[in-house]
Amino acid sequence: MTLDASPDLLPLPRERRSTRSFDDTHVLVDDELRAMLEAARWAPSAGNSQPWAFLVARRGDAAHQRLVPLLSRGNQSWAPRASALVFTLHQVASGPEEDALTYSDYAAYDLGQAVAQLSVQALALGLVVHQFAGFDHEGLAAQAGVPRHWQVTTGVALGRELAADDAGDAAARERDRRPRTRKPLAELAFGATFGEPLDLG
Repeated sequence: MTLDASPDLLPLPRERRSTRSFDDTHVLVDDELRAMLEAARWAPSAGNSQPWAFLVARRGDAAHQRLVPLLSRGNQSWAPRASALVFTLHQVASGPEEDALTYSDYAAYDLGQAVAQLSVQALALGLVVHQFAGFDHEGLAAQAGVPRHWQVTTGVALGRELAADDAGDAAARERDRRPRTRKPLAELAFGATFGEPLDLG
């Protein structure tokens, strides 16, 4: 079921869903993965600082075997079936030293833009994306040797959605089919005064 949205909205954001019903037979090929990472690489950032990094674990590889056990119990039930799990990081200091300067006030914002572009590219490839935060962030940083001036931030599950006639995980399919809802624009977009809805005619 799609979101009741403006007909002028582009198909990719209009049809986007955070599915948990991944096809565990789908293999993410190098060209698809490269295209998504390139989309992220070309995202805008403050001063062209590009303060993001990604840890990629494709289903069945060594990284996947090491990092999947760090997922929360709830995410263990669906995320390992995705073709790949991408863990996102943003830079928080100029270096690993105790007295290192804060890197950028906008690094997390810039990472968000990079992941948004990665997500749009995934959708254009006919794939689905589910972002999540339920995993052991400190454990992942230790397991992957993340330097102290980088912060583990979120996870992104990528892959192909199960076919409509494939029952898969019944609970996940039921959640995936729930109607999408969003707050009305009047609660999000304001003019000069916070809380005063923007006049859009």
